Amino acid sequence: MARYTGPVCRLCRREGCKLFLKGDRCYTEKCAFAKRPAAPGQHGTSRKKVSQYGLQLREKQKVKRAYGMGAQEKQFKSYYTLAAKQQGITGAYMLSLLERRLDNVVYRMGIGDSRAQARQFVMHGHITVNGKKVDIPSYRVSVGEEIAVKEKSAGKDRFKQIMEQAGKPIPKWLTFDAENLRGSVVALPEREDIDLTIAENLIVESYSK
Repeated sequence: MARYTGPVCRLCRREGCKLFLKGDRCYTEKCAFAKRPAAPGQHGTSRKKVSQYGLQLREKQKVKRAYGMGAQEKQFKSYYTLAAKQQGITGAYMLSLLERRLDNVVYRMGIGDSRAQARQFVMHGHITVNGKKVDIPSYRVSVGEEIAVKEKSAGKDRFKQIMEQAGKPIPKWLTFDAENLRGSVVALPEREDIDLTIAENLIVESYSK
């Protein structure tokens, strides 16, 4: 199944919540979902009651779309499988693993306006981890690792703008030095650090049957 390439705001309307697919724009009055939250359709029809299975499926789809995973069911399930082996709350740990994807960390640091843009930066070789180029968006960053814009890329206009726009709030589990375009993971992300409206218990239920 091909990756969705249509209007991303339509995905937020389909899921009934903001997925922050356009980054900073989602926090402003220009947000399309804030203006028109009804589900997509000819007349913006109201949402119908769905089965428990349907709710679980929608929640999985919501998280996949938010983190740019498209139809990658096998990879997505691997996050649940790993989380289920850990002590603590499986759903919260699963989201913590997703937050530690390199493309998401780059976005959370403010290096990308959206997760999609951050993913492009990673895939195009602009990002390093502990001084070495990593071009795999799903790379899982660990506590203590340093993420930076590659020195040869730092002079590009896009990254210069980041330096000029320093001051954007970042999660407490990260640090970021905008002047030098580098930061670190100082702790594991916790459930309250994730601003998406997710009922992760429904995802756990769907996989634990």
